[in-house]
Amino acid sequence: MQNPFIDQIAEELSLTLSQVTATATLLTEGGTVPFIARYRKEQTGELDEVQITSIRDRLQQLADLAARRESIKKSLEERSLLSDELKDKIDKAQTMSKLEDIYLPFRPKRRTKAMIARERGLEPLATHIFENQDASDVAEQVLTYVDSEKEVPDASAALEGARHIIAEWISDDADLRERLRKLFWEQGTLISEAFPGKETEGAKYSDYFDWKEPIKNAPSHRILAIRRGEKEGFLFHRILPEEASALSIIEKQFLTGRGPAATEVKTAIADSYKRLLCPSMETDVRLKAKKQADAAAIQVFADNARELLLASPLGQKRTMAVDPGFRTGCKTVVLDAQGNLLFNHVLFCTGSAGQVERAGVEAKALIERYNIEAIAIGNGTAGRETETFFRGLGLSAKIIIVSVNESGASIYSASEVAREEFPNEDLTVRGAVSIGRRLMDPLAELVKLDPKSIGVGQYQHDVDQYALKRTLDDTVISSVNKVGVEVNTASKQLLSYVAGLNETIAGNIVTHRQEKGPFKSRKELTEVTRLGPKAFEQCAGFLRIRDAEHPLDQSGVHPERYTLVEQMAATVGCKVEDLTKDSAARSKINLQDHVSEDVGLPTLCDIMEELAKPGRDPRKQFEAFAFAEGIDKPSDLILGMKLPGLVTNVTAFGAFVDIGVHQDGLVHISQLADSFVDDPNKIVKVGDKVKVTVTEIDLHRNRIALSMKKQPEIGGKKERSGAPKARKHTARDGHQSKSGRRQASNNDFGSNWFDAALKK
Repeated sequence: MQNPFIDQIAEELSLTLSQVTATATLLTEGGTVPFIARYRKEQTGELDEVQITSIRDRLQQLADLAARRESIKKSLEERSLLSDELKDKIDKAQTMSKLEDIYLPFRPKRRTKAMIARERGLEPLATHIFENQDASDVAEQVLTYVDSEKEVPDASAALEGARHIIAEWISDDADLRERLRKLFWEQGTLISEAFPGKETEGAKYSDYFDWKEPIKNAPSHRILAIRRGEKEGFLFHRILPEEASALSIIEKQFLTGRGPAATEVKTAIADSYKRLLCPSMETDVRLKAKKQADAAAIQVFADNARELLLASPLGQKRTMAVDPGFRTGCKTVVLDAQGNLLFNHVLFCTGSAGQVERAGVEAKALIERYNIEAIAIGNGTAGRETETFFRGLGLSAKIIIVSVNESGASIYSASEVAREEFPNEDLTVRGAVSIGRRLMDPLAELVKLDPKSIGVGQYQHDVDQYALKRTLDDTVISSVNKVGVEVNTASKQLLSYVAGLNETIAGNIVTHRQEKGPFKSRKELTEVTRLGPKAFEQCAGFLRIRDAEHPLDQSGVHPERYTLVEQMAATVGCKVEDLTKDSAARSKINLQDHVSEDVGLPTLCDIMEELAKPGRDPRKQFEAFAFAEGIDKPSDLILGMKLPGLVTNVTAFGAFVDIGVHQDGLVHISQLADSFVDDPNKIVKVGDKVKVTVTEIDLHRNRIALSMKKQPEIGGKKERSGAPKARKHTARDGHQSKSGRRQASNNDFGSNWFDAALKK
């Protein structure tokens, strides 16, 4: 039976019915997004992960809508309220808000003013007034409803009760609510003001003390900032259209006469809007604005996280990793090429002259003893000083010295994962190991952390946490499967993100290799407890086995295509292994000869790419980076100074860049290029190496403004005058480095800093 939502999704996403049908079928059968995108291209018409994810999510949304629709019909049926006409309206509702509008008049309510009026017998009067607005007998009709025993002492009370009933009828009209909801969104104004008496305490929100703009144009970071200010008690905000426009829509629909009755209806309309409709519509539009702002912020987070996860790995090098510190010294560990801990020690690289001299002797001895190839230094407290120490040791130029972003390392060191890996080591050792492993393979190490802890985001604590987690999980899964995983060395955490696997099966894989030795073939994976045929189908192509018995086991070719590759090799008179080494042999293969019903050119081309570079790493090749020497703190900066930097975060309003002074600088969106930029992600990505110019320095407020323009204006910029302070990170942000330097995350008020520019 075909999924009932196929036609709708195909139209919404501009896809063919066959593409959506095939994708929905594969998902229903347990297919994962990475597997479907990589190994089922012929069935889906080469849909990518984004499109497949959109289909998956929309299927769930429509299923939820259908479930709610059935729940409402069941409720109405139980109360004998479900007419054929009402059932038809419910079945045709295409959005949750429309469905709830239809159900609103029948939803069990707490005792309202209209209910009380009905209890007093005033509904017939309300009906007469509402349906006979040109009638002139209202005064006479009202007198017949005056009854002190029913708490209707006079004509005024009777009319008031009737208006309450009319007001509720108007408020419950589904078509009107839809029109007003559209008005609030398209013509609503976001109005933000300071909470009385909180102006001084909430100065960081000063840009929003008297703020107005169309809600449909408000950027996500501003909506989230204003909502946070309101949550903290410094702001209050409204989203309202012109009242006259709203009343005009209501009167056009319900005001049908000009007599005395119409006057009562007009009064009821005003009451309905002010007391019932306006608060309800404002709530709806606030939720819509929040939802859209969340989606934009979550996408920023996901894009940044993907860049960080897919950062260039140094690879398997013997590494010394250093977690810097002043008073307590620098916790130093030695890792072998596979990232195993060999030795740990404390070096006092920034202490007294005697301590520094001793540390130099000890460091050189360790480097020589373990034949160190790379030195990873955390970029937190004392990071630049420690880097200067190592660069001054006169080490071989072959030894790479790299400053490593340590955001989240302290969270890892105290985690259950770290305790499981290093039960006998303290937190400082675990943190140093994490720093070293991040240099060797960022992806393998960062998957051990909650993605929210890695320091790239925008207002992460203010957005929908379920949506954030789902999107970030999708991002991690996509990144892991894009790179592929070496099954004999991968951690349980890394394996758990492979398509088709979960934490339990990943743990079983690790246990299996510990008990029976390294896997020699992909086929051996079927011997792992709970790794059944479906899980094997989903995961096998993403798992690599270095030096495997079968040459394709270290490639991205799926085992289901091994026979096909063997046939390809036979047609050119060689072995499969020869195809992975000899380009001349591969060039003899005519792909058209191998097209079949279930294998087309997309899959064949993927196979040929894998044969050319079996198990290739899609990440960029590692390039060492060094900050400018002698520039270690903000006070070392000079206006106009040009410096190398690393992009640490990209937001909707610009990019934050680490220039090695323990305080990230902001390149506002207007300073990213000499031409107009509408999206910072089009210019820079997290991890990019850039050249920036220092345009503003505010030591008192720890603010640094940077520019990537060729000839930027130096000094105070007119468009940033009057900007508020940037809020410093707090521990609850979840990714503050030990130095407390700005890590440009969700809650940074860099957006406020440049709101003067954004206003223009």
